[in-house]
Formats: sequence, structure tokens, C-alpha cells
Amino acid sequence: MHISQAFATRSPEGSEGPDTGRIPARRPARGRAAAALTAAVAFALVLTGCGGGGGGTSAPKSAGSTADADRVEPLAAPPAPKLPVTVDSADGAKVTIDSTDRIVPLTGSLSEIVFTLGFGKQVVARDITATFEQAEKLPVVTRAHDVSAESVLSLKPTVVLADTTTGPAEAIDQIRDAGIPLLVVEPAKELADVGRRIDTVAEALGVPSAGTELKERTESRIAAVQKSIPGHRGGEKPRVAFLYLRGSASVYLLGGAESGAGSLLEAAGAVDAGKESGLDKDFTAITSEALAKAAPDAILVMSKGLASVDGMDGLVKIPGIAETPAGMDRRVVSVDDGVLLNYGPRTDRVLAEIVEQLYAKGGTGR
Repeated sequence: MHISQAFATRSPEGSEGPDTGRIPARRPARGRAAAALTAAVAFALVLTGCGGGGGGTSAPKSAGSTADADRVEPLAAPPAPKLPVTVDSADGAKVTIDSTDRIVPLTGSLSEIVFTLGFGKQVVARDITATFEQAEKLPVVTRAHDVSAESVLSLKPTVVLADTTTGPAEAIDQIRDAGIPLLVVEPAKELADVGRRIDTVAEALGVPSAGTELKERTESRIAAVQKSIPGHRGGEKPRVAFLYLRGSASVYLLGGAESGAGSLLEAAGAVDAGKESGLDKDFTAITSEALAKAAPDAILVMSKGLASVDGMDGLVKIPGIAETPAGMDRRVVSVDDGVLLNYGPRTDRVLAEIVEQLYAKGGTGR
């Protein structure tokens, strides 16, 4: 998802958005223009709002279905934790967990894993980015994506799960100082990280075999989606540019090699146009020159980002968009903000949605 660890995706209290993805990393600004871009991106992030089933290999319904996009699919068998367990936290601590009775996952993607492993009834709070249906009625313990230690502690959790983007550090320390086991997990940045992250959470909750089952189910479904990708016209893969848009904040960014979307695009049989054009970092401000060099056949956006520029009609008004092959053909792939860059148990649905839109009849890949 991925926003760099120097910044977590920010959402105002009461709004919801992805907790993963990348934005320009925090670095010294060179000149007023660079400083202005950094400030604009940070402000834009504040406005951002990344049934049981077995291990079948058939591709699921696409994320375009509201029911699919807003629900997770728990494993069929209920978990039977073997505790206590002692695990290594990503911040160097050793964490001993002896109860999963009251779980607080502090990112939306961690919540997805916990619920899909079958621990939904034990989850007592959510991060504002946990947008799926089973979690929506839980109390929110974050403000603008920062953790409220007081809110977490008031719920008397027996284990708290965070990742390296979770903050502020003072809140993490306060929770630990209260004697609550808190595990920090490395965030997922690409498809290859999905299995590792599932294994880490499952081990911490005392159900490593359930983690293996979920990992295998997720990976098999991703592979099934990939098998559905049609052959490419003329042997050339479609070039797709990932754009981060927040029209209300006048932030228009073109994703590069570190945007977090490249792994998905490549899995969908496409070329990351930003990366291919030489953008080796996360994002750069959209310019006509950068878009001309990227020359995308299609554009990938988050759905709220597209809405923020008034849809396709507004998108082609951004300088340089209309002159690209994607702009001329009005070829856009739009995926829900809350799932696009999460890299977790629903990533197969995200990939299916990208493939479905990208290779639609008469579209880029046929």
C-alpha cells in the first residue's frame, strides 16, 4: 500500500481510507517548490478517507461488487489458539501473548487478516481504515490515523497489533507501559509480502496452521486470477500509470517504482508506466512532460481520488492527461481506496477487478 513508512496515510476522524500505499518519503525539501509539494501531499493525506470458505482455486467475484468489496471471508474452521506464544516484534521487542480474548488491530489491513483468520468476535476496536462490513460497528480508536492510547486502554485489550506506520510513538509506549502485549508487524509493500504478513499475525495469535491455510488460499486465488488474463494484443503489455489524486487539495501525483502499485500491475500482466519511464521513487507531481514519457494506455486510480476530480471528465482536464493514450481512449481502472494497496486476504479481489477493467471488451489488452 504502499505509502512510505515516513508517512502513514492520514484520514480525518469520521472518514475512512486506506492505511497502506506510498507517498513521497519525508526528506529535506530542496527549495520552495519541493517544500510546497511535500506539504501538499501531507495535507492531501489528511483528507484521504491501501461466509466461510476453504482453499478453492477459482477466481472470486471482482471487487466491483459492493458485497465483495465490503466484506472479508473468514476461514471455515474456527481458530483454536495454542498460547502463550512469544514472537519478535518488528521494532525489536519480544512480545509474549497469552490471550486473544480482546484484540485491537491498529490498521485496516491487519484487521482484515485477524477477521479472516476467524477472530472477528474477539476484535473489540478498529482503526479508521478498517472499512469492511464486519468491522464497521466497532469503536474507532484512532484520530486522523494516530492511535489514541487512552481509547485503546479503556477497552482492556489482551493483545494489540500495529505496524511500523502506526503512531505516534508515545501512544505505542503508553500501551506497552500499561502491560498490554503489543506486536509491531512489518507492512506489506507488494504481493510477495502477503504470505509473510499472514504468517506473522497467525503465529502471534497462536494459530500458525490457520495462517498456512489462509496464505495458501490467498495465493491460490491470486494465481487463479492471473490465469484468467487474456493474451496481449501484438505481444505488448498494456502500460498503466498509477495516479494519486486529491482534487480538493490540488494534489495530483504520478506513481513511480516505489508507489506500491507496481506489484499489482505486473501481476495483472501490465507494465507500470511510471516505473518504466524512469521514476525510481514513490511519486512525482504530474506534469505534461512526465505523462508524455510514461505514455500510459490506461490509468489506475483510487475511487475516491477519481471522484475528487469529478470523474473521467475532470480527470482529462488535468494537464497532460488528455494527450496520453489513456486520456484519448478514456481508459481508467478505478478500485476502492480501502482495498487497493492493502496486500492481504482480499488482494485476489483487487487483482480481479484490475484485470476485469483493464481487459474489458474492446479495452487495452485485447
